[in-house]
Amino acid sequence: MAARLKERYQKEIVPALMKELNCRNPMAVPRLRKIVVNMGLGEAIQNAKLLDSAGQELGQITGQRPVITRARKSIANFKLRKSMPIGAMVTLRGDRMYEFIDRLMNVALPRVRDFRGLSTRSFDGRGSYTLGLRDQLVFPEIDYAKVDKIKGMNISIVTDARTDVQALALLRHLGMPFRAEAQRRQAAGPSDEKAGG
Repeated sequence: MAARLKERYQKEIVPALMKELNCRNPMAVPRLRKIVVNMGLGEAIQNAKLLDSAGQELGQITGQRPVITRARKSIANFKLRKSMPIGAMVTLRGDRMYEFIDRLMNVALPRVRDFRGLSTRSFDGRGSYTLGLRDQLVFPEIDYAKVDKIKGMNISIVTDARTDVQALALLRHLGMPFRAEAQRRQAAGPSDEKAGG
């Protein structure tokens, strides 16, 4: 069974984006390529058990077994040697990717404390978007009682959009909660004050 977000993308979002971005061909509409979820653990140098729990939690969140990431070079100040395990990473594609982004937008992000929406400044110029989460407890799959340490993670959403504007339009249509109103208010606020003062 296909993921519900994937079906919605094919039936509703592609025609809407074709109209918005003036694409004649549905194949020219930007789409999701992959999602990379990365958990970096600098403290794993002293405590190797952290990596096991991080890998297990990342597997529960994404539904896929993570790959252990290793240091590329030695850094004496951090007591880090080359090829030491320092994190865990998962690359999601296909239905799993759509299911994960669906859960991220509709379940995890609303559970973030004082959440006012995502910034639109985190695009990289090539149509990819990265956001950071401070703790893994926003995902309901994680059992609070079994968590030994709060671990943050980076989530990179890679699209095949040519520009950030196209990628933003795609993510907006998918339902990503960006804080557009807050930015408009900030942009309008200071100029109004100057005009009044």
